[in-house]
Amino acid sequence: MSLNDLESESPLPSAIPLDEQSGASFAALVRTMQRLLAPDGCPWDREQTPASLRRYVLEEACEVIDAIDDGDPQALCEELGDLSLQVAFLAELARQRGQFGPDDVMRSIVEKLVRRHPHVFGDAIVESAEAVVVNWKRIKEDEKGPRRLLDGLPRALPALYRAQRFGERAHQVGFDWPDASSSYAKVSEELDELVQAVASTNRDQIEAELGDVLFALVNYARHLGVEAETALSKSADRFSSRFGHVENEVKQRHGAWPAEGDKPLELAELDGYWDEAKQREQIR
Repeated sequence: MSLNDLESESPLPSAIPLDEQSGASFAALVRTMQRLLAPDGCPWDREQTPASLRRYVLEEACEVIDAIDDGDPQALCEELGDLSLQVAFLAELARQRGQFGPDDVMRSIVEKLVRRHPHVFGDAIVESAEAVVVNWKRIKEDEKGPRRLLDGLPRALPALYRAQRFGERAHQVGFDWPDASSSYAKVSEELDELVQAVASTNRDQIEAELGDVLFALVNYARHLGVEAETALSKSADRFSSRFGHVENEVKQRHGAWPAEGDKPLELAELDGYWDEAKQREQIR
């Protein structure tokens, strides 16, 4: 099928020069989702629910972040499209259920932006970006009423990131260790409690104490001025890179990993390849 055929059968919007773009093509995305969710639309799409789409919302949001981190405008454009698809998909499902629709979603966020930028759309005066943030928080509290200090952080955030944000907010009211050494002492205390839990073989207790160790480490990272989520992500990247070298060496020397049930390779050999990977990183 050619692009011309596709254009005749679907609401594919025309390409618009950058200096003429105003977001009108978003309507084409909504029309496309309505066609896919029609009675004679796509069987897979028609089976989806907000709950089944949850994982895709998270994955697409993370892919947007990856594109930002990579500094790749083309990838960012594509991933923003994928994330926008989830917005249109969820909004159209809600419209079919009589809850709200895509225009309600857009109107809601525009209303919020106008309401929280009185210095742009009203007669308020601000003198700095910091003042804008203060004003935003005040308006938000007027809208929603007083909230607990830790409210507003989504439970679905990555756990390390959420824990660090909790620590930052608690710090604002003085509920915090005075310095990094005091925070590290808490890490040691929690590690001792984890050892005791492991000895007890109580799985629930082990899970709870392991969580406390991780939470204490996040607090320690914050006192050191380190983002725990970023630190672990970089460690995972290093592991992936080093393990890739291990795997390449195994394939070159043995053809492949031993099959399940066969004698595994010696750990000393694998550690040697791992050390080679670390040395190569240092050389670079």
